[in-house]
Amino acid sequence: MLPAAPVLVAQGRRLRRDTPRLPDAAQPWQGSLDGPDPLRLLVLGDSTAAGVGAATQDDALPGNLARLLAERTGRGVQWTAAGRNGATTRDIVTDYLDTVAAQRWDVVFLTVGANDALGLRRRASFARDIRVILNALTAVSPLVLMSSLPAFFRFELLPNPLRFNLYLHSRSLEDAARSVVATFDTVHMSPPPPPYTDGFFATDLFHPSALGYRDWADFVIADAAANGVL
Repeated sequence: MLPAAPVLVAQGRRLRRDTPRLPDAAQPWQGSLDGPDPLRLLVLGDSTAAGVGAATQDDALPGNLARLLAERTGRGVQWTAAGRNGATTRDIVTDYLDTVAAQRWDVVFLTVGANDALGLRRRASFARDIRVILNALTAVSPLVLMSSLPAFFRFELLPNPLRFNLYLHSRSLEDAARSVVATFDTVHMSPPPPPYTDGFFATDLFHPSALGYRDWADFVIADAAANGVL
């Protein structure tokens, strides 16, 4: 990235200035689906855990994941979301991990890495934080599902060469995360996402819309079921 650094910095500043900042999903960030022996679901991470791009968390990842888990298992689901817009893996470690690791969960969905890529964090630092997070989560949950990083090369909002370089860095971080995940028997990381469908993105063309969150949850649960981890 060094030869293109001046261009990348200028494009990044322009992107932050011009991109609309959407709010988090409205409270409450907890909910439940009726059914026997309810599963306890935690969605933890960055703006996508905060539901940015959807009106409510019921329309975002927690609600969609809960409905699909209920359909797959025939059980109720009690879900909770935790995280914030812009959070990196370091933020999850310092600001959220102690709180969420003080409870027991049946399924945790971890969605992090996009902001680490945007901040050009070092691969080793990212991998270290992922290991700390997974060590804590696997101690309180028998199943942790982790999202792949976004397919930045498909983000039409991002100009080149920023888009291409961000994609390359995100691939490096994802490779590091997969190496860490492979050392845990009860953690499964989703494969890279398929092409985003029409309507996947919210009005900022960066975060998922309610439709995007539904498609994402479908992909995550179908992949987990196909790999025998549900």
